[in-house]
Amino acid sequence: MTDDHSQGSSLFDHLLELRNRLLAMVASILVIFLCLAYFAKDIYRALAKPLVEVMPEGTNMIATHVASPFLAPFKLTLVVSIFIAMPYMLYQLWKFVAPGLYKNEKRLVAPLLFGSSFLFYAGIAFAYFVVFPLAFAFFNSVTPEGVVIATDISSYLDFVLKIFFAFGAAFEIPIAIILMCWTGFTTPAKLREKRPYVIVSVFVIGMLLTPPDVISQTLLAIPMWLLFELGIILSSFYRKRATEEEVSE
Repeated sequence: MTDDHSQGSSLFDHLLELRNRLLAMVASILVIFLCLAYFAKDIYRALAKPLVEVMPEGTNMIATHVASPFLAPFKLTLVVSIFIAMPYMLYQLWKFVAPGLYKNEKRLVAPLLFGSSFLFYAGIAFAYFVVFPLAFAFFNSVTPEGVVIATDISSYLDFVLKIFFAFGAAFEIPIAIILMCWTGFTTPAKLREKRPYVIVSVFVIGMLLTPPDVISQTLLAIPMWLLFELGIILSSFYRKRATEEEVSE
């Protein structure tokens, strides 16, 4: 009876801690959003800059829905708030799971949690500074004669957010590879053997996740391949280090 009661109390304590940490995550997003809300239009203007710079002179973005000029900037600001709060949210997640991890697991998980946020930001930055200018310039160059470019602000926002998430997720490849090798699902040697299939796969994924133009597809596929190679190198290091620790113990 006492054991059941203690187990129930322990479960309740874990659920209570989880709730508190989730509330802290939501609160962090809300605080950042309130701080950025005043600059919502400026944030959207910065997001639209890669497209606006290549649009024909005299053309502008449009709003096809009554509430779009108000909702689109605030929707973007909310997403930006989540992006900014991500390191803090990962920290809260780490504090929740850390007590249940072994010492060698803590050494692996902590760098991976914060490394994953860095790679996600890197993917978004790559999309904004490299992919967007090239892709939008390409779209503008192939526009049929007589067609006026007037992109809807809500459609543009949905488009760029999909690209951001696609590149952010794609840049997580090294983390995924390290985890797969660490759990024994595969090994760096096996991944090297599958390199030709991986190269083909990343171009197929690039085709599915990006607009239907060769530039965007290639700009996603090549980084994915390079990140795959980086993941193999890092996973080899982690496996070697984990083996040395097991031997020393």
